[in-house]
Amino acid sequence: MSRILAGGMAGLLMVAAGLFWWQGRAAVEQESAPPVAAYKAAPDTIPVGDPNAIGEAPPMPASATPESREERRFHRYDRDRDGIITRNEMMASRVKAFRQLDTDHNNLLSFEEWAVATGERFAAADGDGNGRVTPAEFAKTAPKPKPDPKCGC
Repeated sequence: MSRILAGGMAGLLMVAAGLFWWQGRAAVEQESAPPVAAYKAAPDTIPVGDPNAIGEAPPMPASATPESREERRFHRYDRDRDGIITRNEMMASRVKAFRQLDTDHNNLLSFEEWAVATGERFAAADGDGNGRVTPAEFAKTAPKPKPDPKCGC
């Protein structure tokens, strides 16, 4: 019993020591300031480096794109371009696919309707009809790539 208590106390002491070390390290990192420039140049001048120094070129700034990826995705759903996506706008992208699966047109997708559509897709992918889809057969089911839009320049 005393060995269990001693082990538990040793474990607690190690956890406490780790927490103190972790917090102390974080405090030291927060207090360290970035290096100060050796000189202060006038606002109009550009500092010039040593032309004889060998090293990597400075990184170039990233090119700005008109829209970020998230903005393009947002605009795909925002059909009326009012800056707000409604529930109908969000679901509109799936309506066509849902209507293709809903064969009896009752706006309810039953398991049977889904199973028939899935079975037909599998049968179309299984080119030799052996009940198995090989990687070559599966590759033929990939959607056709969209042609690149011609430049209107």
